[in-house]
Amino acid sequence: SGASPRYSTGTGGEGSEGAGLASSESGGSGFSLAAAALPERRRPGGGRPRYEVVRELGAEEVRWFYREDRKTWKPFIGYDSLRIELAYRALGPGEPREGEAAAVEPVCVRSGLYEVDVVNAESYPVYWNQTEKIPVMRGQWFIDGTWQPLEEEESNLIEQEHLNRFRGQQLQESFDMEVSKPVDGKEAIHSLKLSRNHVDWHSVDEVYLYSDATTSKIARTVTQKLGFSKASSSGTRLHRGYVEEATLEDKPPQTSHIVFVVHGIGQKMDQGRIIKNTAMMRDTARKIEEKYFSNLATHVEFLPVEWRSKLTLDGDTVDSITPDKVRGLRDMLNSSAMDIMYYTSPLYRDELVKGLQQELNRLYTLFCSRNPEFEEKGGKVSIVSHSLGCVITYDIMTGWNPVRLYEQLLQKEEEELEDRWMSYEEQRLLEELYITKQRLREIEERLHGLKASTISKPPVLKFKVENFFCMGSPLAVFLALRGIRPGNSGSQDHILPRTICNRLLNIFHPTDPVAYRLEPLILKHYSNISPVQIHWYNTANPLPYEHMKPSFLNPTKEPTSVTDSESVSTVPSPTTSPVMVRRHYGESITNIGKASILGAASIGKGLGGMLFSRFGRSSTTTPQTLETGKDGAEGGDDKKATTVGTPPLPHSSSGFLEPTVELEHRIDFELREGLVESRYWSAVTSHTAYWSSLDIALFLLTFMCKHDQEDTDKSNLDTI
Repeated sequence: SGASPRYSTGTGGEGSEGAGLASSESGGSGFSLAAAALPERRRPGGGRPRYEVVRELGAEEVRWFYREDRKTWKPFIGYDSLRIELAYRALGPGEPREGEAAAVEPVCVRSGLYEVDVVNAESYPVYWNQTEKIPVMRGQWFIDGTWQPLEEEESNLIEQEHLNRFRGQQLQESFDMEVSKPVDGKEAIHSLKLSRNHVDWHSVDEVYLYSDATTSKIARTVTQKLGFSKASSSGTRLHRGYVEEATLEDKPPQTSHIVFVVHGIGQKMDQGRIIKNTAMMRDTARKIEEKYFSNLATHVEFLPVEWRSKLTLDGDTVDSITPDKVRGLRDMLNSSAMDIMYYTSPLYRDELVKGLQQELNRLYTLFCSRNPEFEEKGGKVSIVSHSLGCVITYDIMTGWNPVRLYEQLLQKEEEELEDRWMSYEEQRLLEELYITKQRLREIEERLHGLKASTISKPPVLKFKVENFFCMGSPLAVFLALRGIRPGNSGSQDHILPRTICNRLLNIFHPTDPVAYRLEPLILKHYSNISPVQIHWYNTANPLPYEHMKPSFLNPTKEPTSVTDSESVSTVPSPTTSPVMVRRHYGESITNIGKASILGAASIGKGLGGMLFSRFGRSSTTTPQTLETGKDGAEGGDDKKATTVGTPPLPHSSSGFLEPTVELEHRIDFELREGLVESRYWSAVTSHTAYWSSLDIALFLLTFMCKHDQEDTDKSNLDTI
C-alpha cells in the first residue's frame, strides 16, 4: 500500500529509455535489448525508487493484465509485461493505420502458450483453437489494496491530467512506500470529472477516486456531517504504477518435458472440455512443481490434444435415425458412447486413429519450431490419455490394426490345415494357393514402387514417448478381447515394447467403472496383488514407488477366483484401498473438513473394528492393519500380511512375492478412496475427477522428473 509517484534523477531518464524503445522496433529479438537499455531502478529498503520530479511512466512501471472467463484481471509476469509494453510503444502515438497490425509481431507470453496482439488488445492460444479471445489491458493506475487496474480509458485520462498538472514538480524528499499518510483536513488541490466518477488530488502522491452515483453522494454527505473526511469515508486511493516493476529476470524456465493430454469420449458433447481439463491439470501441476520440484531443472508443460472436433465420420446419419422420445438422453449417448462404436467400426476406426496421430504430430512440430532448442537439449515427451484416448494412443504407438489380426487368423487356419491329413488333390490346391499368394505379394510390392500406396500404413509418431500415463483406461479390456494373454516374463514388453515407450503407467480410481487393470495381462497372478497406492500430495516422506513391495489382495482365495469375494475373514491383510484417515483426494471428489476427518479417525478402535470391517473395500480389513503416522495413515502397500493356508503362489512368510516372479516395473497405480466417500456416487464422478487431483499431479511429476531427481540426489523426495 502507499503512494507510488514517479521521479526523474536526471541520469538515464527519457533519453536512455527512448534509445531502448527504438531498438525494439525490429521485432521480438529487440525486446531484450530495449529492456537492457532502460535506466536501472532500485528500491531503497525494498520500496520504490526515488526521483525528484514527476515524469512519464517507464516501461517497467506499467503492468499488462489479461482476463479469462470474465473473472478478475490477472497480471502478466514481468518478462511478458515488459515485452508487451515495448511492442505497444513501438506502435507510436495515435491510432494504428491499416496494415500496421501486420508490421507488429505478436508477443509470445505465458510460457509460450499464448500470443498477444497489441494492436487489438487481445490474446489467443498458440497450440489450440479457442472461440473467445482473451482481452488484455494496459494498467497505469491501480486500486489500493487489490492492485487491480482501472479501466484503460479512465486510466489514460487520469494519467494525462496528472502529467499536465504535475509534470516536473518537485516532490518531498522522504518517501516510504509502506506508509499511507492520512489526508484528513486536506483540501483537494486538483480535480478531474469522469463519466461516472471524479478524481481528487490532495497532493501529488495522494490521489482518490470517488463515485458520482446518487447513493454515494448521499453517503458522502452524511459521513462528512458526522466529522469524517471525504477521502476516508468514501474515497478509493489510487496508485500510479504497479506495485512491482517488470524485469526480464522475472521469466518462466525453459520447457524440458512436454506432456500431450489426450481426451476420451464425450468431447463432441462438450467441445473445448479437454482445454479446460488440461488447464486444471496444468494449474495443479504448477502448485506441486513450485512446492516440491522448484530446485530441479525440469520444467513440464501440458498441451491439450483435441482430435474429435475435426472428424466428420457419418455426418448426421446417426442423428437422423435417433427417435425423438427422451431426446436429451439419446443425444448425450450419441455424443459420448457412440465414439466407442465408431472406434470398433472398420469403416471409421482409421479416421479416429489418423485424427489423433495427425494432431499429435502437428503439435510436436509446432512446438519444436517455436522452441528449436528443445530437441537439441534432449527434451522429452510424455502422453497422458483418458478413457478411450488410451486405446487410440496405444494403437498409434504400436501400429495395431484389425487387418493384421485378420491376417494372423488366416495364417493360423493355414497352419491348422497343413497339420491335418489331406488328399493329393487338396495338397495340390494348397500349393497352388501358396504360389498365387506369393505372386500377389510380388505384384503389390511392384505397384507400391510405381505409385503411392493406397493401403493405409500404420501411423507413425514423430517422437519417442518417454511415459505413457493412462487414466481411467479400458485398454486392458480391448487387449484381452484382441487375444492378449498373460505370459511369464514380467516385462512391459509383453503389451508395450520399451523401444516404443519407456514406461507405461495405469492410473485409476478404485470405483471408476471404465477403468481396468493391466498387470494381470502380463503376469496372471497379479490379479491377486494389490495395485500400488498413489501417495497423497501432502504425505510427509513418502516411500518411493520403486521401493514398494507387492502385497496380496486376499491371500485366502485363489488368484483367479471370482467367487467367495464376500467371504468374511478375521485375518488381517493388505488391501487395494485400506481404510485410512482421509485428507484430500486431490481436491476433486471428496472434500472433508479436518475436524470430521479426525473425528472419524478416532473411531478406529472399538466401533471402528465393526464399522470398517463391514464397509471397507475388502471384508478382510481390520483396524489392526492400519498404520497411522504423523500426517495420517500411510500404510497399506508395505504392511505385512498373515496368511491362512498356503496360497498357490510363490511367496515368503511375510505375504510378499518372491523377487523372481515380480514385474520389472509396477504398472497399476490406484488412487486412495475417501473415508466417508459414497461408492455409488463416486462411481458416477470418479471417471472425470482425475484432472484437478493434486495427488495425480504429484504422481506425474514424480515420474517425469525422476532422472533429474537422481542427478541431484533427490530420489527420495527430501523436499517433501
